[in-house]
Amino acid sequence: MSKLITKFFFTFILFIIFISIFFIPIFQNINSNFNHIQNEIITTNPNGFVWPIPGYMKISSPFGKRNSPTAGASSFHYGCDIPAPPGTKLIAVHDGTITFSDFLGAGGFTLTLSFDNFKISYCHIDPKFMLPVETSVKQGEVIAFVGPKNVYGVSGNMYKDSNGKPTNGATTGPHLHIGFRINNKYANPMDFF
Repeated sequence: MSKLITKFFFTFILFIIFISIFFIPIFQNINSNFNHIQNEIITTNPNGFVWPIPGYMKISSPFGKRNSPTAGASSFHYGCDIPAPPGTKLIAVHDGTITFSDFLGAGGFTLTLSFDNFKISYCHIDPKFMLPVETSVKQGEVIAFVGPKNVYGVSGNMYKDSNGKPTNGATTGPHLHIGFRINNKYANPMDFF
């Protein structure tokens, strides 16, 4: 009986050491990243909005007429494209409520933030992190992440890249397409930033 208790105690100690070495640092890193997101300084502009992707300012395709970059993309661009790597955090530009959260044709996986007479769509986002409809969000809160170029298993997705792989809507690569509608009329997002 004494040998059995000693063997159990020794096994338990090894288990605790294993957990301490391999898992506690992972949990600390996750917690550190979460706190970093929550403690960033978000600056509101004079129009009352914050930029949707901290650290990424380049516009690869502005609002207005353009040459369609891929099959299924419009020759009039109803938003602005901001390229960023998959997994880049996207924040709420204003307090509001999520009113759409699903795959939306050319926009791919899309989240719509609504408040007052505004509807702001975040397109080509990561399908693994989709807030449910009716979720209330605060300005500066992480509400989505830039999605991958390719997505699989989406029923009815007609968008494909040059290799025939299904894409996250009409896209040639990872980016945020942000679209503004005011009273259901499209507006240039850059008028608000």
